[in-house]
Amino acid sequence: MFSLKNKSAVITGGGSGIGRAISVLFAKAGATVHIIELNSDAAIDTVNEITQAGGKAAAHSCNVSNQQQVVDIYNQIGEIDILVNNAGIAHIGEATTTSEADFDRIVSVNIKGVYNSLFAAIPLMKQQGKGVILNMASIAATVGITSRFAYSMSKGAVYSMTLSVARDYLADNIRCNSISPARVHTPFVDGFIAKNYAGKEEEIFDKLSKSQPIGRMGKPEEVASMALYLCSDEAGFVTGCDYLLDGGFVKLNN
Repeated sequence: MFSLKNKSAVITGGGSGIGRAISVLFAKAGATVHIIELNSDAAIDTVNEITQAGGKAAAHSCNVSNQQQVVDIYNQIGEIDILVNNAGIAHIGEATTTSEADFDRIVSVNIKGVYNSLFAAIPLMKQQGKGVILNMASIAATVGITSRFAYSMSKGAVYSMTLSVARDYLADNIRCNSISPARVHTPFVDGFIAKNYAGKEEEIFDKLSKSQPIGRMGKPEEVASMALYLCSDEAGFVTGCDYLLDGGFVKLNN
């Protein structure tokens, strides 16, 4: 079950964190993985991990907010069976403390970056007569979270784009879903804590972990496992859905 043999998967932001876990797992499942990354060193590290384990992968240096770069690279790849829109950046701030520059930066990566990949990949999938798209949303898309104004806005857009794409391309045999994780333990989280709470790392990590009712953060590999199911043939009847992966945060945090 859940084989991706002979399939080509494009994963944006596949060089670290959740994207890296998805890339590694998809390669283990048989896919040829194309990693789209601004950080070329991180992409190459992931490719090396995959190839050393016997998998197939390639790294592509790309700024997802640049549409022409995205279109050119996707056309070079040619056949795209699976697209995972994972690349994104975080931001802390309220409506009145978010600068215009930061707002524009969030829009360019988290919203336009997803749109650019959809714009480039969907025509290729239509030519093939099939395709699977998975967008990385967030619990922030549907739940109010303190000081995440721009980030929440961007993930709400990802959630809405998921529904629109799922509806618009039903006749083209293209499925589109999203995953909405709560806090997942990645190098970004460790870096954020170290930068903003020096000397209190253990205390803050424990506090953030316990904000999920299950009592811990998620693991990138757990997100990857759900992604594998949603992108596999076994999920052929699933489209237009968002999946919470949140340790009970949304439904049990009363």
